[in-house]
Amino acid sequence: MTTNRDQALAVEMRGITKRFPGIIANDRVDFDVRRGEVHTLLGENGAGKSTLMQVLSGLYQPNEGEILIQGEKVDLKSPRDSMDAGIGMVYQRFMLVKKHTVIENVILGLQEFGAIINYRRAIKKIKEISREYGLEIDPNAHIWNLSIGEQQRVEIVKMLFRNVEILILDEPTAVLTPQEATELFNTVRVLTGQGKSIIFISHKLNEVMEISDRITILRKGKKVTTVRKEDTDERGLANLMVGREVLLDIHREETATEEEVLTVTGVTAVDDRFLPALNGVDFRVHKGEILGLAGVSGNGQRELEQVLTGLRQPTGGTAVLGDKEIAGRSPGEIIRDGLACIPSDRHGVGTAPGLDFMTNIILKTYRYPPIASGIFLNYKVARKEAEKLQEQFDIKVPSLHAPVRLLSGGNLQKVIIAREVTSNPKFLLAVHPTRGLDIGATEYVRKQLEKLKRQGVAILLISEDLEELITLSDRVAAIYEGKITGTIPARDATIEKLGLLMTGQAI
Repeated sequence: MTTNRDQALAVEMRGITKRFPGIIANDRVDFDVRRGEVHTLLGENGAGKSTLMQVLSGLYQPNEGEILIQGEKVDLKSPRDSMDAGIGMVYQRFMLVKKHTVIENVILGLQEFGAIINYRRAIKKIKEISREYGLEIDPNAHIWNLSIGEQQRVEIVKMLFRNVEILILDEPTAVLTPQEATELFNTVRVLTGQGKSIIFISHKLNEVMEISDRITILRKGKKVTTVRKEDTDERGLANLMVGREVLLDIHREETATEEEVLTVTGVTAVDDRFLPALNGVDFRVHKGEILGLAGVSGNGQRELEQVLTGLRQPTGGTAVLGDKEIAGRSPGEIIRDGLACIPSDRHGVGTAPGLDFMTNIILKTYRYPPIASGIFLNYKVARKEAEKLQEQFDIKVPSLHAPVRLLSGGNLQKVIIAREVTSNPKFLLAVHPTRGLDIGATEYVRKQLEKLKRQGVAILLISEDLEELITLSDRVAAIYEGKITGTIPARDATIEKLGLLMTGQAI
């Protein structure tokens, strides 16, 4: 029997095409959302998911196609038009003014709260929304004082305050802890239970299978198909996303030797508030080995990354790479001694977002021949090198001169990997190398790490993905309150054992 829920379309997008210089982001895509459902947009990084939803949110205008809301054709020329039509979007990077309070952010731009603001009425409404949807938040708190999960709640409250009926969540769990993701899903269920429609953009298959009613798969800007959750599984979705069978289980070879490439002894350091962050860190990484480092975020991983790359001065201890002491030296000196790094911040540290692809790909080699010709750059050689790496690592860019800020997360990570792994490193520091990446890009990164290991490179893999650490590493260590609490062979590691070490308990 057909239900009202099956019949009632909240949004219908027909034949949407969106072009940018050198690329078709959406190619005649059809997509619809029913009242009271979670409809997931699934696809690899760069598949066109966010672009399609930015068309629906009024940020972009389509080159072709039409949009219907409640069966009526609409022309969404701006985000305000979209909001007026009952559509709101929560972006990966929150649109909040951090110096302002929650209430100031929620009412910002609303005409009904113009020059004379009725704070009492606004606070009352925020509290009502918070209670109704399980989004508890202090209206008077400053944004900078809130956790990432709380800031996301503010974004959702801001949309509900504007009476949206269709809420677009763009990769909403990418920045959340597992506990915060669970709370978000509870909120989503309450929203859909009251008839609101959720468009969920994601590439995390376990979450997609948990929260979705229907799933639409995009690949290279085109719609592949739409399926009901009960008619598919994670493996089937992965194959539809990538267009082939995806293998995430890496065959781990025993390639480690006795040669110590990196030896860290008694390293101490303070954080940005000058409080102790590293409290005598000791570990060794051997040639041809991946040492995994597990830990709950905020237990010294960021400071360790910065000490090893020369971005933070240690207060004590030694770190020897090969036969060179690197603790306290400059990043350039450490790079020359054989360091390569896939940093945790691929936008602010790993790349120069405003510069083009070719410039980013030669950042480690432009000083040296053959790219350097005296004090000048040999652009012909630089271009040839960029073209070679683009093809070798299958990096999708509109052109060699396109700024890398335009790239998807997966392609941006490939830029970093291409630059770092071809620099002939002795040691690779890989920090959250697959965080935020789709299943195809994750498979690619893991294969690159395994390939480097077989070539004899020593790798320190810092990750909060325990399954990834167990799959890729030869040994896994845990860090708690700035100190290594234990190291075990990966073949003996379990999530339960690592969980104990990550909380400072013995196993």
